[in-house]
Amino acid sequence: MRALWFRIVLALSAVFTIGLASAQGADRIPVKVVVVTTFEIGADTGDFAGEFQPWVEGWPLKHEIRIPGVRHVARYSDDGVLAIVSDMRGRTRESVAALILSDQFDLSKAYWIVAGIAGVDPAVASVGSAAWARYVVDADPIYEVDDRDIPAGWPYGLYSNDAERPNVKGKAEGSSAMVWTLDRGLVDWAYGLTKDVKLPDNAALQAVRAPYKDAPQGQRPPFVLQGDALGTVRFWHGHRRNQWAQDWVKLWTDGAGTFTMTDCEDQGILDVLDAHAGSGKIDRKRVLVLRTGSNYSRAPLGQTSLPHVFHEESLKASFLATFAVGSPVVRELTTHWDRYADTIPAAGSR
Repeated sequence: MRALWFRIVLALSAVFTIGLASAQGADRIPVKVVVVTTFEIGADTGDFAGEFQPWVEGWPLKHEIRIPGVRHVARYSDDGVLAIVSDMRGRTRESVAALILSDQFDLSKAYWIVAGIAGVDPAVASVGSAAWARYVVDADPIYEVDDRDIPAGWPYGLYSNDAERPNVKGKAEGSSAMVWTLDRGLVDWAYGLTKDVKLPDNAALQAVRAPYKDAPQGQRPPFVLQGDALGTVRFWHGHRRNQWAQDWVKLWTDGAGTFTMTDCEDQGILDVLDAHAGSGKIDRKRVLVLRTGSNYSRAPLGQTSLPHVFHEESLKASFLATFAVGSPVVRELTTHWDRYADTIPAAGSR
């Protein structure tokens, strides 16, 4: 009798647990697309736009919601788009983790689009251009020697953990995966959908580009391309560092990647998404990284950019480009959710 009673209690407990989980799941807001921006300059609407405001106004995202652990109020729409301001550098990890762990949303089928500005290598693209990343490479776990003290023959004083010189792969166990490969079919699909988006150009942008006579790609009017992202929490700039960035991306992607954009957050975002990939809360394959050039990562040959690395017109163009290029992808996903909820798109599918 006691055994029978024990089995009944277990069965009732299981039913209660399943029912509670179902009730909690029913309360969660289903999300189709998460847009991760990293900062906003002022208000969310009505002033000089940063990364977040073009989405708030342009989608539009009418509903506000507070997410514990995310400092900036988030916004979402009735058609399943959620956008957050993750804050920059180290704070990004905290915000993305807080979102994933929140019980406010169902993110299990959500696509993620990181939509932010970055420094752009003039050898690859111009300010105002937008690049869909195929690889995100981490440059935080690194050894650094003052460039004034480096051994003869070294190109710079940056090299991999547990290596003895630059351009040798070391180890980053316990620190980072170092390189994340995004779903190539999804990236190709997003690029194919947006490669002909017309990005703004004007005389002020042309003036910023004009000195880069050694870099034909850097002199082009803004365009959409595929190009890879280097993430490091420190801001860097200059010819030697640009050479290091080119070499570092080649090293960690085994020659497959091309350094295009430098930012302070992508490595943290991908690291957190990977950490939660096995939980069922997110689908790591549904991640896109879109970076737009707000400034060049080095000065023109023979010149120095400092202290004027940023120009208002190129900043403005990069903010607008994140929405101009990112929104067609989000629109396609949400409009045809019946198609993309269970099947990740690839090049040629629409």
